[in-house]
Amino acid sequence: MTINARSGLEQEWRVLQTNIETLERNCLWIKLSAFTLFVVTAMFSFTVWMMLGLLATLCLQEAIVRTSQARLTERILRIESSLQSAEACGTAFQLHTEWLNDRPGVSGLFAEYLTQAMRPTVAFPYVVLMVFSCALTWGQPPY
Repeated sequence: MTINARSGLEQEWRVLQTNIETLERNCLWIKLSAFTLFVVTAMFSFTVWMMLGLLATLCLQEAIVRTSQARLTERILRIESSLQSAEACGTAFQLHTEWLNDRPGVSGLFAEYLTQAMRPTVAFPYVVLMVFSCALTWGQPPY
């Protein structure tokens, strides 16, 4: 691997790592928003369907962010492998080209989102808050 190629891969790694950490913080903000939204909807006696719908929307939003994060992670792992073996596994700055080449169809994209949403670290707070929402509204009319 040439020095320029290595330098480009190292620069790309730094940018991707920063973006992965930023996306992680964004996911924590989404979780905090879900908890806040749960408290507000409970205080104002929203219907269970409204509460569940809002929480599900935030859960799917986090899944979309996690899908982007997973794609960045795939690229950063390829870069690390290339830097470790001293052989180029591709050229630097090809993230979007790789994404375009590997992009699934619409159903594949939804499958990726659902897969991310079902990861325990993503689903945990939303499932708990949804159960609490149902418990709070138990016995009330669903409308």
